[in-house]
Amino acid sequence: MTLVSPEELAELLASGTSVRVLDVRWSLAEPDGHAAFESGHIPGAVYVDLETDLSDHTVPGRGRHPLPSGDALEASLRRWGVDDGDTVVVYDDWNRAGSSRAWWMLRAAGLGDVRILDGGLGAWRALGKPVGTEVESPRPGSITLVHRNFDAGALATLTAADAAELARDGVLLDARAPERFRGEIEPIDPVAGHIPGAVNLPSTALLGPDGRFAPADDLRALFAARGVDGGNEAGAYCGSGVTAAVVVAAAEVAGIDLALFPGSWSQWSSDPANPVETGPATD
Repeated sequence: MTLVSPEELAELLASGTSVRVLDVRWSLAEPDGHAAFESGHIPGAVYVDLETDLSDHTVPGRGRHPLPSGDALEASLRRWGVDDGDTVVVYDDWNRAGSSRAWWMLRAAGLGDVRILDGGLGAWRALGKPVGTEVESPRPGSITLVHRNFDAGALATLTAADAAELARDGVLLDARAPERFRGEIEPIDPVAGHIPGAVNLPSTALLGPDGRFAPADDLRALFAARGVDGGNEAGAYCGSGVTAAVVVAAAEVAGIDLALFPGSWSQWSSDPANPVETGPATD
């Protein structure tokens, strides 16, 4: 199960089930979500900093949000109070980006029950569910990760070379906004454009106006329109591996396996030897 509704989360929390709720608020405009967390969060949630907990900026050549080591992630999970067998629910308040990044990492590390709060904090608030300001310090968790190497984890990843090959021989989805894909603007990375042969599928196209993921049938149609039907090799990338995780999560809802290129455009474009394509996708 990939998603959990606000109603289902409320039932889980009331049932006595061992649930750990993680608040992963992050956006391109405001990467530090700690102040937002302190101003109001799901009671009992623990704040997760995407920039420091879910990235390791000391790793060179892997883009703007390099994945941390498995040891570092395990230490963070224990700090958040996660034990083996816990149900982990992740949420955010911006386009499911932070929660999808956390979902992908925890699933890739071998956690079996990780769910994204569908609609994020906005959906929780819209139903009148409680929001608190008390910041709790959970007791240390005892989880032991099954996979400590994301390159050989439970979910498939792509190297830059893999991404180039997939764009030629399979389907490589670019999760960025269309204008960034076409190379008309590039507000973050030094080079504009996309990986040659990639197909644009903005992560926001997979969400409804309420921020919830589209129904599975609609998601399958969106993927099929880009040539992804579950029977061919396919993967996704974005600017730095964050919003592409939204596409991977949506694909799982649709029953489709997608590999993730964690370094994404920020890694690809940093190497001058890599070719760059601009304009709309071509057949």
